[in-house]
Amino acid sequence: MSDAVKSFPFRDANAPLADRMEDLVHRFTLAEKIDQLGHENRAVERLGIVAYNWWSEACHGVGRNGRATVFPQVIAQAATWNRELVQRIAAAVADEARAKHHAAARAGAHGQQYQGLTFWAPNINIFRDPRWGRGQETFGEDPYLTGELGLANVRGLQGDDPRYLKVAACAKHFAVHSGPEHTRHEFDARPTPKDLYETYLPAFEKLVRGGVEAVMGAYNRVFGEPACASPFLLGEILRGRWGFKGHVVSDCGAIDDFHLHHHVTQDSAESAALAVRHGCDLNCGCTFQDLAFAVRCGQITEAEIDVALRRLLATKFKLGLFDPPAAVPYTQVPMAVVDADEHRALARRAAAESFVLLKNSGGVLPLPRDVRSMLVVGPTAANVGVMLGNYYGMSPRIVTFAEGIVARAPEGCRVMYRPGCPLAQEGAPGINYTFGDAAMADVVVAVLGLDPTLEGEEGDAVASPVGGDRVRIELPENQREFLRELRRHAKKLILVLTGGSALAAPDEHEWADAVLYAWYAGCEGGTALADVLFGDVAPSGRLPFTVPRRTEDLPAFDDYAMQGRTYKFCEIEPLYPFGFGLGYAPVNYESLRLRAVQLKEGEALSFTVSVRNSGATAAWETVECYLIPPRGRVDAARAELVEFRKVNLAPGAVVAVDFSVPAGALYQINADGQREWRAGRYQLHVGAASPGRRSLALGAPAPVTAEVEFA
Repeated sequence: MSDAVKSFPFRDANAPLADRMEDLVHRFTLAEKIDQLGHENRAVERLGIVAYNWWSEACHGVGRNGRATVFPQVIAQAATWNRELVQRIAAAVADEARAKHHAAARAGAHGQQYQGLTFWAPNINIFRDPRWGRGQETFGEDPYLTGELGLANVRGLQGDDPRYLKVAACAKHFAVHSGPEHTRHEFDARPTPKDLYETYLPAFEKLVRGGVEAVMGAYNRVFGEPACASPFLLGEILRGRWGFKGHVVSDCGAIDDFHLHHHVTQDSAESAALAVRHGCDLNCGCTFQDLAFAVRCGQITEAEIDVALRRLLATKFKLGLFDPPAAVPYTQVPMAVVDADEHRALARRAAAESFVLLKNSGGVLPLPRDVRSMLVVGPTAANVGVMLGNYYGMSPRIVTFAEGIVARAPEGCRVMYRPGCPLAQEGAPGINYTFGDAAMADVVVAVLGLDPTLEGEEGDAVASPVGGDRVRIELPENQREFLRELRRHAKKLILVLTGGSALAAPDEHEWADAVLYAWYAGCEGGTALADVLFGDVAPSGRLPFTVPRRTEDLPAFDDYAMQGRTYKFCEIEPLYPFGFGLGYAPVNYESLRLRAVQLKEGEALSFTVSVRNSGATAAWETVECYLIPPRGRVDAARAELVEFRKVNLAPGAVVAVDFSVPAGALYQINADGQREWRAGRYQLHVGAASPGRRSLALGAPAPVTAEVEFA
């Protein structure tokens, strides 16, 4: 870079951001400005600006860019119910991202996709229907849990430096977007005002007010307006009510959907102008190149393009892309952090914390230390894809469930492995030698379920008949038949379920002695499963979604009304309730003390709950707090998660856990979408799962409750 270029005011790292930005804006030609509004930015050599590509992925690790630590999939992280852990994972991902970005830059590799510092994560859409293939990328079905863990993710990614971002996070997909995948480019979501403000928007608002740098618009329309050019969503809500100052990026190809599928514009130039004019700053795609034609036709002005350009440049300045490396605190992160032992240990801990124990008949788990023979069986037991989920990086060491069990089995224990059955199969199976091996084993661990070929994004889940989604939420029929026969031969049968969404398996629950949900568990998933099976780590995961008993219990997939969905609005008893999960130690909730039993508008709800570990081993317990509205309110949720905390309980210990729920969380959303303080007698429910009889039938500890009057 020449001395003349170094002297440009925008290069002065000590100058005010606004001054630097204005200097740079005025140095660009119109063509250069338009190029900056696409995700692939060409170099501007006369200004000393290298090429840059905005498209990078960090769903559960640096994605699609070679070697990286593969952490458990997002839905698995949600199952930890652990804010601190989610933030630590995101911080580790950002460290690896910085190391890889600067290593590429030093090698002269500028502008390559997936090597930037702008990451299109987290996905905070509400997992409203288990058939959605991309639900695995989310933090589950509850707006509060999603918002809390999503914000933890953003804080970890962006760091805490007062001046520079470690990386830029992006809340997606704004808004009202969660399938079906095969119609995502054309459907028009029209939720009720109550559902919009109670379910679909709260997590986005929390992340925006918490400082997320970017927001990605969704493919679909909302109330007839394309989400990436919606005056209502981007203007009135995002920038108006919430005061968002960052940039908005389109989903990839979404601007073309305006004229190709939504039919709200005539051509790409009109689509590009509409998007920029209504607040979409960055195009993932090439449609914004037609802004040059749109300017000539009077569809948009250069001044309007400058508005979007300033927002994008602000992000680049915050990342230090125009500053000397020595001035930016993250430029010297060494490549040694990538897939480092410390990060793999974090991935192992996260996987172990995510596993949800759903059944443990007769205390069959943990396995005895003197087990002498085991059979590990099933189509996902040695399946590498099951460890990865979607939007993944690649670790050079990916420990499958079968490998983890073999490595941990005690000396002298015979461990056999057989695939057992195909992942999915039409027609009758052939001869199967698995059952004889099962009869000879003391314990059979059957690893069944889904892999990313059966569920995922449009174009990725290649075995899905409907663009990445599932038609039915039961196990594939051939797996069910295999497990039924396996039960006849196994002395002790441990069922480990894999996948990123709910599996309706009521029969399978009865056949197995123990059931464990193990998700897409990341590079150390197999080691973590062995930790839990052999009792080195106690299971502490809790379900971030409701598991129905059958597909027929679900409303229509394309219906965005929340009635009949999730623990908040479903009237049909589930197989496994939201928030449910067992441990190895007996835990009891002993008392609930409210600071005040009557609240006036604007007052917080403060209380203390005592939790006892009656066992001889340590335990992690997630204390879940729900508010149940007065009976008879037809428009109210059955219950609402208002707070949670994961606490460690030493053997025999009693821990008093203090909570204070701010008044803002206690307002209800009425049919018009307005927040209102509703007087009446509410029930505070504190326990180990969402309210309902099913969790007690499954062995969860009894909750403690108290009444509080909203005056």
